[in-house]
Amino acid sequence: MKLILSYLKLYRFSALMALFLTFAELGTDLVLPLILAKMINEGVLYKDIGTVVYWGAIMIGLALLSLLAGIGNSFYASYASMGFSHSIRSDLFSKIQHFAFKNLSRFPASGLVTRFTNDVRQIQNTIFMGLRIMAKAPLTIIGGIAMAFVVDARLAAVFLITVPAALLFLAWVLQQAGKRFSRVQNKVDDVNRVMQENLSGMRLIRAFARRPFEENRFQRANTELASETRQTFRFVEASMPVLLVLMNATLIFIIWFGHKETMQGSTSVGNVVAIVNYALRISIMVSTFTFITLAFSRAKASAERLQEVFSIENGHRTEQVTERAPKNGSIAFHDVCFSYPNTEKAVLRQVSFDVQNGERIAIMGATGSGKTSLFQLIPGLFEPDSGSIELGGTQLIKYDLEAVRKQIGFVPQEAILFSGTIRENICFGKHDATEAEMIQAAKDAQIHDLIAGLPAGYDTVIGQRGVNLSGGQKQRLSIARALLIHPLILMLDDSTSALDMKTESRLLEALDRYRCTTLMITQKIRSAEKADRILLLEDGAVLAFGTHTELMEQSALYRSIAESQGRRGVQHG
Repeated sequence: MKLILSYLKLYRFSALMALFLTFAELGTDLVLPLILAKMINEGVLYKDIGTVVYWGAIMIGLALLSLLAGIGNSFYASYASMGFSHSIRSDLFSKIQHFAFKNLSRFPASGLVTRFTNDVRQIQNTIFMGLRIMAKAPLTIIGGIAMAFVVDARLAAVFLITVPAALLFLAWVLQQAGKRFSRVQNKVDDVNRVMQENLSGMRLIRAFARRPFEENRFQRANTELASETRQTFRFVEASMPVLLVLMNATLIFIIWFGHKETMQGSTSVGNVVAIVNYALRISIMVSTFTFITLAFSRAKASAERLQEVFSIENGHRTEQVTERAPKNGSIAFHDVCFSYPNTEKAVLRQVSFDVQNGERIAIMGATGSGKTSLFQLIPGLFEPDSGSIELGGTQLIKYDLEAVRKQIGFVPQEAILFSGTIRENICFGKHDATEAEMIQAAKDAQIHDLIAGLPAGYDTVIGQRGVNLSGGQKQRLSIARALLIHPLILMLDDSTSALDMKTESRLLEALDRYRCTTLMITQKIRSAEKADRILLLEDGAVLAFGTHTELMEQSALYRSIAESQGRRGVQHG
């Protein structure tokens, strides 16, 4: 729970005020039974109305003071708990933004969403309850016992047996409940994951008529969550009857023994009533511990899940940064080997090649040959296991990676758009772009005419992930976004696959006007022919590197790809 305490320090004033008002409310609550005893012993038994009115007025005043303290406590407790959730969500988002790519795979998106929402909310509610009730409950028990001993030590002695027994039982319940709630939160992750996959893949599910299968999959995850939650709540709730039996037995004993002592003249009726009041308060607070245990157990499980995210290293490099950013777009790979974290198979093996500044390079190869993995190494999203990468003649590890990435226009294989307007998506990498710059980038990406024909033009709102756009439209918007920053290096990861031949041809002609090094993953020979050179990968290694003509002569694999797409080159006997 150190995580919670560290964030509560930011709101220490509100937390301390809430605790101070808790003590004020507690003090009045503990004094009231004592005054009630005096009113009975000195007023009621002697039928002294003046004394009854006097002590009654004091009791009303203390009750009002307790009410005001409770209202103030709720206000400050709410402020501290809401502030906590705001701060920890901000830091959690920032932490994930700074994750090294190798760490992103450790948490599914659904699991991170659950941590942002459900886990933070559980802790927020527990903080509120802690400042409002949790601190008051143990103090009420301790204070109630102490005041009971002040009134009559013989009657109060029973608390020394029953209360410790109840608290030991609750400690055991808390330990067991914490483990159970961790499993509940994992089941919540599972439900969120299935929901997220179904919502994002709804078209595919319907296209393959897999709705019954997906409904069963969700039902299974939902049933497991309900079952785990039901068992956990049953376990926790079962503790309440045990506590009630114990505390009610205490109350019955006090009434029986108090009556006996009163009849013998060893104590007064007022003292018995006061201790019964303290017993009721203690009984209520011990019963409240069931709910406190429930909240604390869930918060503990949630805090551990958040701590798991915060404990991940950001992947900051220890190498000395000596250069701000590359001055030209030349690229060189020297014996680069790479495998993804927690895997043994190398996806790139001894890869070496040189790209001159301003060259257009087509990268080809079968699925799984390492094309996209190679792309991810250039902006430093992953680091190679061995070998080195140079940009602009300097090793990549010597650069400030943030500055490097600002020089790279990256268009991923799956076009990713954000909810908002077309303008906001195109200007994603350059918020201060002028209208003319934005329009020119859209024209070069062959998407301007389509946008201009929309009722709201560039201010047209697109759905999440561009759900209301076709694949080709999303690709062209992604390309426009990359072109707008006038990158030093342009990386197109199979980003023209959804474009027709005519549109793709116009796009490649438009790219000639950009003074940048272009790396283009493609499966189309007609696109590769327009590149200066072609890098052919097979099983993570460089199979061939040269012009279209050279590869037609030297590579049987490239020649077979070309011939399968209707291209003919040099004939070999």
